[in-house]
This record gives sequence, C-alpha cells and structure tokens, in this order.
Amino acid sequence: MRTDNELDLLALLSTLLSYKLWILACTSLFGAIALIYCLSATPIFTASSSIMPPQQQSNGMSALLGQLGGLEGAAGGMAGLKNPNGLYIGMLKSRTIQDHLIKQLHLKERYGQKTQDGTRQTLAGQTNIANGKDGLITISVDDPDPKFAAALANAYVEELKKLNQTLAVTDAAKRRLFFEQQLRQTKEQLNEAEIALRHTQEKTGLIQPEGQLPVIVNSITQLRATVAAKEVQLEAMRSYATAQNPMYIRTEQELNGLREQLTKLETGKGNGSDLMVPTGKVAQSGLEYLRRLREVKYQETIFDLLAKQYELAKIDEAKDSSLIQVLDPAVPPELKSRPKRSIIMVLSVLAGFLVGALGALLHSQLTQNRRQSPSAPAALALRSENR
Repeated sequence: MRTDNELDLLALLSTLLSYKLWILACTSLFGAIALIYCLSATPIFTASSSIMPPQQQSNGMSALLGQLGGLEGAAGGMAGLKNPNGLYIGMLKSRTIQDHLIKQLHLKERYGQKTQDGTRQTLAGQTNIANGKDGLITISVDDPDPKFAAALANAYVEELKKLNQTLAVTDAAKRRLFFEQQLRQTKEQLNEAEIALRHTQEKTGLIQPEGQLPVIVNSITQLRATVAAKEVQLEAMRSYATAQNPMYIRTEQELNGLREQLTKLETGKGNGSDLMVPTGKVAQSGLEYLRRLREVKYQETIFDLLAKQYELAKIDEAKDSSLIQVLDPAVPPELKSRPKRSIIMVLSVLAGFLVGALGALLHSQLTQNRRQSPSAPAALALRSENR
C-alpha cells in the first residue's frame, strides 16, 4: 500500500518528466551563458609574497640608560608594540606606500584612472594584505599579467622596507630617534656655550687663566722693579748731569715708557691689542671665564654621554632585526586564480536545472488549479438554474 509521500514523490517525478524539455532548455541556457562568460572573461593571476616583520625583543639597554638618570625613564617609557603585525599591515595600506607605487609603476595609466583617489581604490581592490596565524604577513596582488602581479607584490615589500627605515617602529628605533633628537639639542647648546666662551676671551683677554695669570703678575712685578731701578738711575744722574744731557734725556724717556706700560697693565687702558688683563679686573675676568668654561665642559660631558647612547641605540636597532625579512618573494604564477571555469560551469548548470524544475512545478500547479476551478460562464449558468 502506497503512502501519501510516495504518491507525492511519484507525482513530482511525473511532472518533472513531462517538462523535461523545458528543464533541459533552462539548464542548457544557463550552461551556455556560463561557458560564454568563461571563454570571454580575462584570466586573473594572483602573485603572493610572505614577509616576517621585526619582533619586539627585550634588550640590555636599561643598565646603560641608567648612566643618564632621567633619560632612562623617558626612553624606556616607549613601550613595545602589542601587535606589530597590525602596525606593518597599516603601513602597507597607507597612502604613502600607495602613492609611491602609483608613481613608480604608472598605475594611473595602467588602471585607466584620471584621479589619484580612484587609482588608490583600484589598487586596494586588486591587493589583499592578510595577517596569518603563523605570524607572517601575506601580500597578494591580482592582475591579468602574472609578471606585473609579482612585480607589484615585491614592490610593496620594498616600499615597506624604505618606510620602515625612516620611521621609528621598534623599541630600539624609538630609542635611537630619542637620543638623536637629544644629541642634536645638546650639540646646539654646546655650540652656544663655545661661542659665549670665545666672546668672554675676546672681552677679558683671558685664554688660559691657570697659565696666563702668573705671566701677568710676573710682568707687572718686573716692570715695577725696572721702573724703580730707572728712577734710582735718573736720581743719581741728576747729581752730575744737567737736564739737557743726552744720557739723562734718554733715561727719562725710558722711564716714562715703562711707567706708561705699567699703567696699561694696571688699568687696561691700551690699544686693545695687548693680551694682558688689567690687574684690577683679574678676579672678575677670571670668574667670568671660569663660568663660561664650566658651561662648555658640562655641555661636552652631556654630549659625550648622549653620543655613546646614540651609538649603542643604533647597534641595538641593528640587532633588533629592524629589517623586513622576506620569507617567500613573489614569483609570476603559472596558473590563473580566476575565473574558475569548472566551478562556474557546475554552479551554472545546477542553477539552470533548479530554475527549470521550479518553473515546471509552478506552471504545473497553475495549470492544475485552472482546470479544477469552473469557468466564469459555467458558474453563472449554474447559479441561474439553482434560482
């Protein structure tokens, strides 16, 4: 004894068999459209490149940074990145790299775009940058030309390397940038201190107080002694020579010259070409000179410390694998990535069959309902007879 389900299944199969030509026609139509599309569609090739971005590593810089006290906290506060891969993916998708690629590979003409924004959108649509679970970043580029697809994928990596060298991304790079800025500021301050010291030397006449002051004192002492000797000599000559005596006149002129030179040393009233410092200003000039010299020595010490830390940061940056490591460079693919003709054909034939079957069942149901319902004239005649 057949159940209702068996009767319905037999009725369904019978209906589909009765519309087999319609179903075949729909299936063939969809298959033909899919075949035309597969034959006419431009094949797209996908080239991929895998890179390993730098990983954040702990280092032994904290002990060295301790030599600078507060600088340790400032540089150490630049903490490592929680997700370095995400940062590098953002750099790859940045407008800076896109613009460099557009200019380098003439993408505006290749993509047939008139604006820079339109070219960027087209480039982003042709590129897929993904972060894998294995920690690698994959750059995939679609293009009808397999060689160009590989060249564009590798160009992404090269532009990322260039951008990574100009930006402080890793901890070591941030420290290097920090010390570089501090070193530049300290160098400017050192130049200003040296200029101030030179002005002080020109103003006071002091060049090396520890060696210059004894020379000044000895010179004044010798001059005073010479002046005293000449005065005694001149006083002795007065006892036997007149004022018109050539020897007396010459000795008097020598004494006046020595007194004038001594006055210059003691008061500083000279022609400016004398390197000697007035004795009345030795303490003041020496103090000003020492202050300027101390500032120069201080800036030199800070500069030397920062220079050492800067060199260590550069070495640490190189050891921190700041260079982008290419695991798999992109090569021209041999097989196209799309369109996938076999999948398209199968799905199209299946879609054609389903559309034909649904159309057949719908048409059969409508026809059956029309047959079961009485026509309009017959229904009117039946109502008249009943009256």
